Amino acid sequence: QVQLVESGGGLVQPGGSLRLSCAVSGSIFSINAWAWYRQAPGRERELVAMITNGGNTNYADSVKGRFTISRDNAKNTVDLQMNSLKPEDTAVYYCNAQRIAPWRVYWGQGTQVTVSR
Repeated sequence: QVQLVESGGGLVQPGGSLRLSCAVSGSIFSINAWAWYRQAPGRERELVAMITNGGNTNYADSVKGRFTISRDNAKNTVDLQMNSLKPEDTAVYYCNAQRIAPWRVYWGQGTQVTVSR
């Protein structure tokens, strides 16, 4: 089992920054990739950013150049630095862990990010 606990969400003005953190625990040695997803009201959950154990990253086109995902092995966290935030970034953000063999996906409880004046 893997446990994921997100923190760092909140209300921010357009153009501002937030840093989300996901504290990970449990059988994290079995995890192959870590990711952040988001879900806005009335929309499907979508991938925001992913980082593999090898350090490869992948970003949604809508956040490229503004968001950065990172893994801190010493602190056992997966962080998402979000800059130049836009109202359309408003969503519940979920931390995600993926294990390939056997296939298993873990989710955190989510943290609300609201970008508004």
